[in-house]
Amino acid sequence: MQLASREYELTPEPKVLVVEDFEDTRTLLRFMLRMYGYNVVEADNGQEAVEVACREHPDAILMDMSLPIMDGCQATRRIREQPDLKDVPIIACTAHNQWEWRGKAIVAGCDEFMAKPLDADKLNVMLSRLLARRAH
Repeated sequence: MQLASREYELTPEPKVLVVEDFEDTRTLLRFMLRMYGYNVVEADNGQEAVEVACREHPDAILMDMSLPIMDGCQATRRIREQPDLKDVPIIACTAHNQWEWRGKAIVAGCDEFMAKPLDADKLNVMLSRLLARRAH
């Protein structure tokens, strides 16, 4: 008796870099993203975000805008300067829900903007859409 050979396509979990200076918020985001099947890496300030992005090459980035050392706009611009990261989707996540902040985030290079508190389902839909667009 011969066993049928089956090949399974292994699709790795998309890697999301969560950039957030509040540990409780990072923990919540890690839990939410893992629940939806994402692999999570983290940074707690803008400078670390650039370093982790360059080292880990995430598939998407959730970027808080109000960060120590280097704010989210500066970190986004630095990440966009890296040729291998220029197309990585970046979602600005901030409690500042004014048009001014949206504009700053988009001009800095963010693809989308989501106000805190974050809705897990909406975030997952947004990430899925951005990752699908990047795959094509």
